[in-house]
Amino acid sequence: MLRIAVPNKGSLSEPAGQMLREAGYRQRTDSKDLVLADPDNDVEFFFLRPRDIAVYVGEGTLDLGITGRDLLIDSGAGAEEILALDFGESTFRYAARIGAATSVADFAGKRVATAYPNLVGKHLAGYGVSAQVVRLDGAVEGAVRLGVADVIADVVSTGTTLRQAGLEPVGDAILRSEAVLIRRSGGAVSPAVAQLVRRLQGVMVARRYVMMAYDVPVKLLEQACALTPGIESPTISPLQNRQWVAVNALVLRRDTNSVMDALWDLGARGILVTDILACRL
Repeated sequence: MLRIAVPNKGSLSEPAGQMLREAGYRQRTDSKDLVLADPDNDVEFFFLRPRDIAVYVGEGTLDLGITGRDLLIDSGAGAEEILALDFGESTFRYAARIGAATSVADFAGKRVATAYPNLVGKHLAGYGVSAQVVRLDGAVEGAVRLGVADVIADVVSTGTTLRQAGLEPVGDAILRSEAVLIRRSGGAVSPAVAQLVRRLQGVMVARRYVMMAYDVPVKLLEQACALTPGIESPTISPLQNRQWVAVNALVLRRDTNSVMDALWDLGARGILVTDILACRL
């Protein structure tokens, strides 16, 4: 039986459960459940703190886990990423008082507050910068104002919270994180693991793409296919009117309306768009 760790709480919990559900796996209906068996798929799910998941997987106690890339790196556990999952995106950056620093080199001898001490310590060492890393749990934006640190390292989205605290980002991003599927470092890929990966990849493709179908004159087919190349190539079917053909192709969801407009202007008609529930490519 495959044993998989899933975030019990936090921003990754609900999206992880939804993705596994769309991939055909049973998921809990009561948030108090900490273990859930899915006998149909020969899988057992364990709901754990996201920060602990990499440790359990790295020790081999559990086969796979879903956690954040930032948490995986910060854990220092013997686990590795095998698939990025397209949710839970965040950017991890340094920030200091406005005008106080222009690069990571300016942090030498300073105090850097963060909830990810191992990740930040490794990053600073990579730049050859010696600084005191101050570990704080939770939000760290107030650490500079309260005199606990000179610099913070935290997740930054719009930067509004930083500006409210009198801070600004410094240097390039430390890390671009997202939810990832992990396994023990160097672990073998069993058929059950390969099946899970295929299913999750299928969910991500289904979320990114829609199926677009339309009719187009044969003389315009080449131009139409250039607009909808699909994954490998579009499917072309003859119509009763031999001067027209029907085309089916996957199109990126975000491009749906612009592609429809371009096809209409080209001369395509009967343009239909449908959602994809699941796929294997």
